[in-house]
Amino acid sequence: MLWNKHPAKTKNTHIFTWSGKLTPAQQKASEELLVSVQQNKSHLLSAVCGAGKTELLFPSIYTCLREGKRVCVAAPRTDVILELFPRFQQVFPQTTIHALYGGAQDQEGFADLVVATTHQLYRFEDAFDVVFVDEADAFPYYADETLQQAVKKAVKNDAAIHFVTATPTSSLRTENESNISRRYHGHDLPVPRFSSLWGYARRMKKGKVPKNLYDWIEEKKKHQIPFLVFLPTIEMLENFPGDFERVHAEHPERKEKVLLLREKKIPGLLTTTILERGITIENVHVAVVGAEQKIFTASALIQISGRVGRSSNFPTGDIVFFHHGISHEMDKAKAAIERWNKQ
Repeated sequence: MLWNKHPAKTKNTHIFTWSGKLTPAQQKASEELLVSVQQNKSHLLSAVCGAGKTELLFPSIYTCLREGKRVCVAAPRTDVILELFPRFQQVFPQTTIHALYGGAQDQEGFADLVVATTHQLYRFEDAFDVVFVDEADAFPYYADETLQQAVKKAVKNDAAIHFVTATPTSSLRTENESNISRRYHGHDLPVPRFSSLWGYARRMKKGKVPKNLYDWIEEKKKHQIPFLVFLPTIEMLENFPGDFERVHAEHPERKEKVLLLREKKIPGLLTTTILERGITIENVHVAVVGAEQKIFTASALIQISGRVGRSSNFPTGDIVFFHHGISHEMDKAKAAIERWNKQ
């Protein structure tokens, strides 16, 4: 069943409580986005991981809410929605906001601001005045035309759709674009280093963690540094030797386990690419096992690297690509990060 096309409007008096300050680059991009929103022209906000993309949306969202418009911020991944929802609640405390994702509880009232996975937009038709698609290049959105059509169907009267990502595909390019190649705290992006892990798949099938990887994990534990280890397959994840918390796309307690890591109640987490985006853990260090495998595209590796050094308190950190041979995608990801740092 589709949501009613013309539901009753709420009488919320929207207030904006964010007290942060945008950098000059952020301010410029935010103002450019707002102009596009007001002119109903699609806009691409391309900004490096950790540039503060969400904060750049605040002025546009607030302007729309004050004008009585209904706003949707959509993303392909549930983890992104779980990160965004509490942030919007804090910034717009008197606005009715709903978070829609698989397994979400029913929420009462009419929401002026909806934060939803792109799959949830199948439920809407002509419902939103403005839609922002965060991480628009992420799977499955970029590869699923029916999902893209669902987003278009959810907006009113051919309203513009705006895209936000660090790694835009050519299909997302628009006439109106803003680019930010620097993180909000001004520090360089951590550059991945390559470390050989010959025969890792064979060794791990025998129940052994390769020495380089074992030493890396133990070092993080010793210094109480939270860590993420990305693995290329669910099978390798589930069969990884040792007593580790682990999550993948279908894991029922994914949200809870990420929270445990954030609250430093566990030392680290094993994961698939499901956590490549939309997760911020202060001072986290990251290892990619089998970085040469096809699942780890340059875009995925850039996003994974972007988990490191996001906090102004911990702007640096270790990102290592463990591999059985260096791939073109690994080189491409590293070169892109180095290029952004030079800019």
